[in-house]
Formats: sequence, structure tokens, C-alpha cells
Amino acid sequence: VASIRQHLASIYEKEEDWRNAAQVLVGIPLETGQKQYNVDYKLETYLKIARLYLEDDDPVQAEAYINRASLLQNESTNEQLQIHYKVVCYARVLDYRRKFIEAAQRYNELSYKSIVHETERLEALKHALHCTILASAGQQRSRMLATLFKDERCQQLAAYGILEKMYLDRIIRGNQLQEFAAMLMPHQKATTADGSSILDRAVIEHNLLSASKLYNNITFEELGALLEIPAAKVQ
Repeated sequence: VASIRQHLASIYEKEEDWRNAAQVLVGIPLETGQKQYNVDYKLETYLKIARLYLEDDDPVQAEAYINRASLLQNESTNEQLQIHYKVVCYARVLDYRRKFIEAAQRYNELSYKSIVHETERLEALKHALHCTILASAGQQRSRMLATLFKDERCQQLAAYGILEKMYLDRIIRGNQLQEFAAMLMPHQKATTADGSSILDRAVIEHNLLSASKLYNNITFEELGALLEIPAAKVQ
């Protein structure tokens, strides 16, 4: 049963029918069947289901299978699976749930793993940078900004200009913001309750803090003009 379902799932996956691929694998009786499956097989299957649900933009279902995998990962000695669990899938779930600073930390961790191919490490570093920029201001983000700014590999990344401005407390302009927005994944472009995007909120927050360090006495109108936003939004 398991081998047939794995084969069918791979067919669905090639067709990019992520949901059906995941649901076929869910049908494997990993815990309830008569056959006993080893820990690595169960862990790998749960992680694959989680990854497929993430591809289908369903972080809720993905997290359910990440949680099942978490019960098994300490029993496995397979380093590749450990990395896949701890960083790849878990980081993506955190990213989808907009827990950006936690996701950035996991992605950054992956970017240093020598067992991972160099191109994947650089991709993980890019995700770490994007998530850090999207995160709310605070000590954790300041630490991540410092870590990434000091990492010479970040100079290869398209978003390095924004990283530099955030780290050095410089104001980010609208044209640079639009360039960065084009690099984001769909869930990272979501809007908040007031109609602004997650990125808008993060950058306005940053720009206000940067402006407060530059100017001691400035009106809302002047600040709005400086930050390229309406004065009402500044208030």
C-alpha cells in the first residue's frame, strides 16, 4: 500500500497537484496499520506531506504534520532529515505564519550547514534577510540585522541595499521599497487590517525610528513628506 501511494504521490507532484499528492500520502497507515514502519520512513513521510501542503499554500495543514514529525525527530539519527525538519519545513511554516524573526533565525541556521548544497545555503540566507526586513522592530530584529550585515555573503543578495539602510538607521525610499516588494513571496505581500502591506508597516516603523534619531523637532506634515506617507498615517 505504501509504495503504491508513494508512487501515486510522485505522479501528482510532477503535475504540481500538491494537495492530492499530500492527501495520497496521508492515506498511508503509518501509525495504525499492521505493518511497522521505521522512524526515518515515518519522519520523511510526515515532512514530505508538510512540504506538499506548504506548496499548496496551506500552512495550517503543514504545521499539523510538522508537529507529528516533531514527536519523531529526536529518535532519528539521519542528519539530512534532522535539517529538513528543524530548518527547512519549520522555517517555512514560521514564515507563512508571519513569525518572521523566528523564521529568519531558522533560515540563517540553514545557511551555515555544510551538508546543504551551496546554492540552497544562499537561498536560505536570502529568506533570512527577507524575513528580518519584514519583522517588527525590536531587539531580536536588531540582532538579526547585525548578524546579516556582518555576513559578507549578504553583499551578493539583491536586498542588500535595504539591509544596509536598516542596519545603519537610514530612511528607505519608495522606489527601493517597490524593488524589494517585487522579490517577496505572495504570503509576504499580504495586507494588514488598515489596508497597508506587512512590508509597508515594517518600513514605516523603521523610517519613523530613523527620523526620530535625525530630527528632534519636526511636524507631522514635515515628517510625512520626509517619509513619503500622509501626515495622518504618521500620527
